[in-house]
Amino acid sequence: MLNMRGYLDLLKKQHPDDLLVIEEEINPADFEVTAIIQHLMNDGKYPALLFTRPLNLKGEVSKFPLFINVLSTRERCAFAMGMDFSQCKLPLALEYAKREEGRIPPEVIPKDKAPVKEVIKVGDEADLREFPIVKHHYMNPGPYITMIPIHLDLETKAYNAAFLRMQYKGPRKLGIHMAPRHNFEIVRRHDAKNLPTPTVVVITHHPAFSLAASNQAPFDSDDYAVMGSIMGEPMRLTPSETWGEDFMVPADADLIIEGEIPANYREAEGPFGEYTAYFGPQLYRPIIEVKAITHCHNAIYHDVTTVPENQVIAAVTMEGSFYSKVKAVIPTVKSLHFPNSGCGRLNCYISIDQRFEGQAKHAASLAATLINLVKNVIVVDGDIDPFNEEQVLFAVATRMQPAQDVDIIKNITGNNLDPSVPGELMGSKMIIDATKPFGRPFEELLAVPKKAMDRIKPLLQKKGLI
Repeated sequence: MLNMRGYLDLLKKQHPDDLLVIEEEINPADFEVTAIIQHLMNDGKYPALLFTRPLNLKGEVSKFPLFINVLSTRERCAFAMGMDFSQCKLPLALEYAKREEGRIPPEVIPKDKAPVKEVIKVGDEADLREFPIVKHHYMNPGPYITMIPIHLDLETKAYNAAFLRMQYKGPRKLGIHMAPRHNFEIVRRHDAKNLPTPTVVVITHHPAFSLAASNQAPFDSDDYAVMGSIMGEPMRLTPSETWGEDFMVPADADLIIEGEIPANYREAEGPFGEYTAYFGPQLYRPIIEVKAITHCHNAIYHDVTTVPENQVIAAVTMEGSFYSKVKAVIPTVKSLHFPNSGCGRLNCYISIDQRFEGQAKHAASLAATLINLVKNVIVVDGDIDPFNEEQVLFAVATRMQPAQDVDIIKNITGNNLDPSVPGELMGSKMIIDATKPFGRPFEELLAVPKKAMDRIKPLLQKKGLI
């Protein structure tokens, strides 16, 4: 039975250097949490942070500790999936993709057996000000919840989960931003029938739940079954306070918010610092009217940073499926990576052992058109590690000629959060073939003889130099 407390205890035990505990009084709503994270990032450090005395929105020490930056490294993503730190690159992405294809039906348990029902607050008792909600960046109009709303589709009766930003607007009111994907479509369908959209915001669960919520399963998939497969165990569900058995909620969550999105109503929301490291614009977006809050005893409040945490989550949850789809057409593809430098989505690096002329560009074209988020694709030879950006850029510098190896796809759907897109969605994509020219000799890389390398290695190991 996976939960946040279990993950935290295991992280403390097995990887204590990956956890930084801040016991001082900190005000998340006055940028102090993100200021700490930024200082650490400036020093090249990305620990998970546990704040034991964060202030809530009433200015009091919150009874909810704040856990943040949990999935800001691929190593901790692998740990959340029950894997070793060493498996954090392509093995992690492939394992995620394999589990994403599976379905484990959820199990229903009664309310009195559900940890998330240990404390129940409804109506005016459900007060968002009790939480240490974080104000992330200077232009934010207020603190933001950055966790996981779940919606139930009116037609298919399938649940859908996703990371979405939610602006604090009052003790029982949130603004919510949705890109035109699954959650957006569910709200649109409710709006068309002039019906409110039931919404459950899962603030805290095991980090595998957070990774699972970023799955790329088709729209009509039941995310509870998909997420159970990714987490490796059936999702335990229990009836909600607001809608009973008509909307089931995760029983092992630490903390959830129940609410409704009123039909056909919008308010200004944003700007917000997005995963692109730029501010997304202020737009008219739906709101959530809070109906109930339930949580376990000693619940933890979880928050996700946009940089680098959201970038890492996106890369881990997209790479495996992209790799499999491209490799199904081009079998000699070796590896694929979405680097943080491309915000975990915009840049894609592919390595390939090219057997026929044009295979590199074929692979790049496939990756570029699988999803609108990808903007630049660089293909390198199999001797280049796409997880090593210095090697990728070396290949671009020495194996590519711009006049013949760069192709532009014009007038194609882009990413609405990409600040370089000239309109709302229409943009362009770039493909760079940084493989060695096919069919003719190419210069050899420098190398020290292997025998000499093997002979001298013990000496350096003895001196503790390697």
